Amino acid sequence: MDAERIMGIDPGLARLGYGVIERAGGKLRQIVYGCVETPSHVPLPQRLQQIYQELTVLIDAYRPHVLAVEELFFNRNTTTAFTVGQARGVALLAGANADLAVFEYTPMQVKQAVTGFGRADKQQVQQMVKILLSLSAIPKPDDAADALAVAIAHAHTGPIARFGDAVRERKSTGWHWERRGGR
Repeated sequence: MDAERIMGIDPGLARLGYGVIERAGGKLRQIVYGCVETPSHVPLPQRLQQIYQELTVLIDAYRPHVLAVEELFFNRNTTTAFTVGQARGVALLAGANADLAVFEYTPMQVKQAVTGFGRADKQQVQQMVKILLSLSAIPKPDDAADALAVAIAHAHTGPIARFGDAVRERKSTGWHWERRGGR
């Protein structure tokens, strides 16, 4: 089986985490991780432009097949949610413009896929990222570790999602499944 490269994104305006992993034969390995950081004194349009440009360079350099982006969950600060949402939109655009398959995962889906428990705390998730990627330490900063977790979540659940998409597509085009033999 060919290796699949997955880029995970933990959206943020001041700091957007990214991580690229490779899945081959059921094994995961880390390729690169880090953060795109934008200074707060720079106007919003230029910060979004910087995120887009840096993600484009990373996509060109590491050639992922898939972009996995964490969905937002905010229960308090709506202003922060809007700006982070804009940065998230830029990440989705960068993936779409690079013709990548783009998938989105909720924080609970990421936790479930990485730790087996949808309400795991941040430390548990980061420890599992370290273990699953055979790293000597938990990746820093936290945003980069979170991005790797999103990529791992796709590696663990993406094939299931793609299978479901294929079944839905076949059903919508007239394909149907028949049970043969047996009961």
